[in-house]
Amino acid sequence: MELRNTKINFLGDSITEGIGTIRFTDLIEQNEGAICRNYGISGTRIAKQTAATEPASFDRDFCSRVGEMDPDAEIVVVFGGTNDYGHGDAPLGTPADRTPETFWGALHALYSSLAAKYPAAKIVVLTPTHRLDEGNPRGAFDYKPAPVAPLREYVSIIREVAEYYSFPVLDLFASSGMQPAIPAIQERFMPDGLHPNNAGHEKLADQIVKFLRAL
Repeated sequence: MELRNTKINFLGDSITEGIGTIRFTDLIEQNEGAICRNYGISGTRIAKQTAATEPASFDRDFCSRVGEMDPDAEIVVVFGGTNDYGHGDAPLGTPADRTPETFWGALHALYSSLAAKYPAAKIVVLTPTHRLDEGNPRGAFDYKPAPVAPLREYVSIIREVAEYYSFPVLDLFASSGMQPAIPAIQERFMPDGLHPNNAGHEKLADQIVKFLRAL
């Protein structure tokens, strides 16, 4: 797919918003000539939370923000889930769920609303990348009061629901090349164990561009 002058909406969390670094969305715009709209908000999750969070912006779940995005996008990229694992309190739920209060249900609610709003667009899903402490069912650094699931399970659910809607998936968990459990990789691409630095955003931009071109 030709990216020059293509309108792309990016819905995401702090990795999309960009925290103290260049942003992969800006790199795609600069290098490919795409029109990139960044709808990343730090700390946000896909699912609606049970309890309120501080700051309140963390509770602006992905489902609630679809209506705010420009309606003329030709590509919509969804990049989230790591905060649902890390500090979200919504339960996983079941594959039959269709409301935003569980992770399964929120994915269905999000993807169905995107399909309805953008029937002619390419809707693309990115899985979370690896992160430190990703195997802890209590979330990042034992944040959650009760065990839920390790990050790998969230990634698996994202893949499965995207397949139901026939949305193409760029599986960054499987193939980003960024695994912070390897010290040299952490230092080079994601020093805090989660957020990509400039080199990490360049790596993301390169992989996303290749994936979008192949659509």
